[in-house]
Amino acid sequence: MKSCWVIYNGSLISDKFADQARLVAEAAERAGVRADVRKNYEVMMDLQRGIGSKPSFVVFLDKDILLATWLKASGIPVFNDPEVIETCDNKAKQYIRLAAEGIPMPRTVIAPKVYPAFSIAETGYFERVLADFGLPLIIKEGHGSFGAKVYLIETEEAFFEKVESLRGVDFVFQEFIASSRGRDIRVNTVGGRIVAAMYRHSETDFRANITNGGVAEPIELTENQQRLALEAARAVGAEFAGVDLLFGQDGPLVCEVNAAAHIRNIYNVTGINVAEAMIEYILEKLP
Repeated sequence: MKSCWVIYNGSLISDKFADQARLVAEAAERAGVRADVRKNYEVMMDLQRGIGSKPSFVVFLDKDILLATWLKASGIPVFNDPEVIETCDNKAKQYIRLAAEGIPMPRTVIAPKVYPAFSIAETGYFERVLADFGLPLIIKEGHGSFGAKVYLIETEEAFFEKVESLRGVDFVFQEFIASSRGRDIRVNTVGGRIVAAMYRHSETDFRANITNGGVAEPIELTENQQRLALEAARAVGAEFAGVDLLFGQDGPLVCEVNAAAHIRNIYNVTGINVAEAMIEYILEKLP
């Protein structure tokens, strides 16, 4: 009998992270796999003693890259692969990968590394960015989930305050897609196929995330939207992905790809349990 660990971050107090893990574990159990839900700190990374009794595979729903890397190095299949999780966890790194594959997305400039105790405010760099992009524009930190750490910048004062506050932080400047203000599409993909999709919209925020007050409904994707979602997931190497699409004036654009996308909301909206497809894919892939 196959066994699996479903790992999430135990330091996060919201139940939605444990709920995500339970959804996957229950799907595994229904498929005849013995599933064990574990918080990341419940797996001791003892490099000398090793892991002991190993599961057949791990579904990794966290961003603890070191733990995922260690599990993979211990010979356990990890889904998604740690390198994929790391790429998607840093939006700047992710956008480099997407751009290299020619994926349509908002125009993006990655801010240079600036150490926290120093500044490049007097160099003219930020003035060049402002002149190039104009206002409004988006500033997006490299690490952030559920729409957090994404800022709509509408004045020069707000721009310079924000960039100075982000010294020591990876972030990007991005074109604001006005035609997609307060609305986007979440597409969940598994193993190169689309499993579920929902349209999200907000009347109160430029972001459409449900966490920020957005609402959602099922959507039938166009061929272009389907193709772009699959291409984006493939570009970052994600076997499981939540791809967020924007409504560009000339067609869909990729907002970002999530390697540990939450599946409860899309389940509630569409009635499709993405966890079932995830487990089915893993069992087909494993020997």
